[in-house]
Amino acid sequence: MTDFTMKTDADGVATITWDTVGKSMNVMNQQGFYDLDALIDEALADDKIKGVILTSGKEGSFAGGMDLNIIAKMKESAGDNPAKGLMDGLMATHQMLRKIERGGMDDKNKGGKPIACAMQGTGLGIGFEIPLACHRIFVADNPKAKIGLPEIMVGIFPGMGGTTRLVRMMGAMAASPFLLEGKLSDPKKAKAAGLVDEVVPADELLAKAKEWVLSEPKIVKPWDEKGYKMPGGAPYHPAGFMTFVGASAMVHGKTQGVYPAAKALLSAVYEGAMVPFDTALKIEARWFTNVLMNPSSGAMIRSLFINKEALEKGAVRPEGVDDQSVKKVGIIGAGMMGAGIALVSALAGIEVVLIDSKQEAADKGKAYTTAYMDKGIARKKATEEKKEKVLGLINATTDYDALKGCDLIVEAVFEDVGVKAEVTKKVQAVVGEDCIFATNTSTLPITELAKASNNEEQFIGIHFFSPVDKMLLVEIIKGAKTGDRATAKALDFVRQIRKTPIVVNDARFFYANRCIIPYINEGIRMVTEGVEPALIENAAKLLGMPLGPLQLVDETSVDLGVKIAKATKAAMGDAYDDAVDEILFWMEAEGRLGRKANAGFYAYDEKGKRQLLWDGLEAKYPVSDDQPELSEVQNRLLFAQVLEAVRAIEEDVLMDIREGDVGAILGWGFAPWSGGPLSWLDMVGTPWAAETTNALAKKHGERFEAPDLLEAMAKEGESFYERFDPAKAA
Repeated sequence: MTDFTMKTDADGVATITWDTVGKSMNVMNQQGFYDLDALIDEALADDKIKGVILTSGKEGSFAGGMDLNIIAKMKESAGDNPAKGLMDGLMATHQMLRKIERGGMDDKNKGGKPIACAMQGTGLGIGFEIPLACHRIFVADNPKAKIGLPEIMVGIFPGMGGTTRLVRMMGAMAASPFLLEGKLSDPKKAKAAGLVDEVVPADELLAKAKEWVLSEPKIVKPWDEKGYKMPGGAPYHPAGFMTFVGASAMVHGKTQGVYPAAKALLSAVYEGAMVPFDTALKIEARWFTNVLMNPSSGAMIRSLFINKEALEKGAVRPEGVDDQSVKKVGIIGAGMMGAGIALVSALAGIEVVLIDSKQEAADKGKAYTTAYMDKGIARKKATEEKKEKVLGLINATTDYDALKGCDLIVEAVFEDVGVKAEVTKKVQAVVGEDCIFATNTSTLPITELAKASNNEEQFIGIHFFSPVDKMLLVEIIKGAKTGDRATAKALDFVRQIRKTPIVVNDARFFYANRCIIPYINEGIRMVTEGVEPALIENAAKLLGMPLGPLQLVDETSVDLGVKIAKATKAAMGDAYDDAVDEILFWMEAEGRLGRKANAGFYAYDEKGKRQLLWDGLEAKYPVSDDQPELSEVQNRLLFAQVLEAVRAIEEDVLMDIREGDVGAILGWGFAPWSGGPLSWLDMVGTPWAAETTNALAKKHGERFEAPDLLEAMAKEGESFYERFDPAKAA
């Protein structure tokens, strides 16, 4: 069976239909390229065919992108020279797309057949690069469709002509949001931006395309005509010069130079803009090969595309458990967290009971959804009808009897064992025996909280990150007695609300917080040692961390840090490390609680805008004349997190290596360019990692001593994905 078929009608118009076998959305594979190339050859060689329409056999979409296994096959095709295999494979693809673009014209742009693309909806990556090579793009008026080139989001860039064509169509400045930010647009916005040519009613899509094909249109692309000038100017043009200088500054400002794809894309655009189109395609292919050979891109693709998708599809779901999709969820506690959970649940079409001790508080929690929908309406992303439907699913009340019929409870009350235990008993007095009970907590042990339940098998932890509607990750925590049905229920719920789940075993701080708290603490500890605060913050940002450790404390609040410190000390006793308590307790006493108080490690203006680091820090903790090397500061900040990820595997908190990397990037923004902490260890090598962290331990303390697992792997020169690859285990 083939993914591409061609039929020619009585008017001489050939329709090539892309319909990937066994997939709900078209995905380009290696055989698909061969098949499409052969059909284009056939259509161009057949004198009876006047023109071609390329379309999809899938309802509502054109194509979702490319099977990334193609990249692996290209690398393998040239034996021990993977770069040559990639370059050859990419140039073969460019030749095929160029064949479409030229439509059989001769060197003087004479002859040729028009080729239109009729997109039923979504076209992403190669699913938009192919249309860009066609002579006219028609898109069905489908507001749910997304069109664009999101490759930069997974560590690569549009390397099959998308970069070169878009820049020549629009100019570097106009193309930058679509290339450097991976911006996606619905059909009407895509037309307004100049990405597509026509938006037509879905039932007229093929007819409009055919009408155009038969109209004897001009099919020469602007860049193939004499005298073509790039919109906005090429790099040596005065206007273009300013564009490219600005673009370079913008890219380095946003990426701190740690994302190879962004730099490579900019180089491909800059160099390609100064040469003829076909040479520009070779330059694009060369830079794309450079990126694909970079371990950072491979790690990002694996974590943010392959592994993330696998987790979302249920890779860690218990086997043999029936579908546990949630029909009615009860949310206890209508504060910021409960309100956010209610919002995402209602958006997913789940009936919600939102309970608080006072009706005023419950109503305020529901009002969070009202405000969210109003913003959506203002941005034309929602309608009044949609708002009413979503709000109609939320019952804000103080009456626990309203929980009858709930198949899942998510408790999101104050972080106190006694308060949570009381709520657990009140809920279980009302709900049915089959109802799963989940507690939303970031620090309290699930096994301990489960003791208040009348069925510990049906008790589980669900750790949402704040703000719930924006954060992509949800951490599911299994207590000592949590059963498979509770785990499956939590996973199915997370899938319904369109989040990415990881499942971990119960331990202090679970996974995310056990890694992020040491990162924060290491930053604060360095302040007390006399390290320049700006060096600490900038070292973190140059690693690709979204926030430096001091800014992160300000964002989450200093008093929260104090609460965690006190609770941890009470639980751990003499084993607790109190090195950062003094500064946190002092800041709290000074009323410098972070952004919410307009005063923290940073100073803020009267409008709450963050300014420079607070100079009072240096008065209390004088900056030393002898500052450490940037690399030492970075290694301390990185290993503070990475070693905890290794310990989480060692202690069976993490049960799947993929969750360690995906959870780190989505949960707290761990250097996405690295693919996650475990991918980073594979990138630098376990021998170097063990040697470096042990050197840190000698200088800064035993917290940096390499865990036994890392030591053992370093001796064997073993990598984490070699040893713990779920695919190999299966």
